[in-house]
Amino acid sequence: MRSHLLDWLARAPARAIACSGGVDSLTLAALAHRASPATTLVVHSITPAVPAAATARVLRMAAEQRWDLRTVRSREFEDERYLANPRDRCYVCKSHLYEAMHDVVGAVGGTHTLLSGANVDDLGEYRPGLRAAAEAGVRHPYVEIGARKVDVRALARELDLDVADLPASPCLASRLYTGTPVTPARLHAVEIGEALLVAHTGAAVVRCRLREDEVSIEVRDGDRESVTPAVVADVLAAMRAVDPAIRAAALDEQAYRPGRAFTLTPVVR
Repeated sequence: MRSHLLDWLARAPARAIACSGGVDSLTLAALAHRASPATTLVVHSITPAVPAAATARVLRMAAEQRWDLRTVRSREFEDERYLANPRDRCYVCKSHLYEAMHDVVGAVGGTHTLLSGANVDDLGEYRPGLRAAAEAGVRHPYVEIGARKVDVRALARELDLDVADLPASPCLASRLYTGTPVTPARLHAVEIGEALLVAHTGAAVVRCRLREDEVSIEVRDGDRESVTPAVVADVLAAMRAVDPAIRAAALDEQAYRPGRAFTLTPVVR
């Protein structure tokens, strides 16, 4: 895979990579920088929807590997469409991100191709952000060479990156059920709740999903017993300290499943 990806990158010698802080984009950024540091820009958006741990990861790796990192503040939180959390919220968010990336490229007078870390596995899910990418001329090297998530993780190990086994962690807004309005307080509460869950249970994958004022805690089957009533109470208290509007929390009756907060129509209460 490495040689195929290097061949692909050679055909786009000037590139700007959208780096969220996940294994896909970090690995792409690392390889692209090693191949051509002078013509590789790495762009990371700092917004309330991006976990602080993801931003810290990007900043650390950029410093260690001397990336040309540009941080931006995309403007989705100024867009009422995004705040309303419709089914295509990701389209609105990515549109603002790619607009900010075009501004970065324009500011350096470059002709950089915009790249994302989407892989083939992403094509099997509802991803409205891919429509925003198409409209903005963003290309997906992993998709174009047929690389799946497992291939990306293998490449990360080959490059000796310490993020090869990083669990998937989409933006914090993905924890809000469709139709539950997006607010910075809600997103920060989710971040605090999930960090506390990890600390209490040691689970690799946790989710605190919000439907209006109710928190649904999701973990994998093997971790469910560790989410005791006392843990749920602690998580609720921590989240309420950030957003007092949150009223209740409970362990979901079903084990963790990606994308559960997304619904075709908003939940009516």
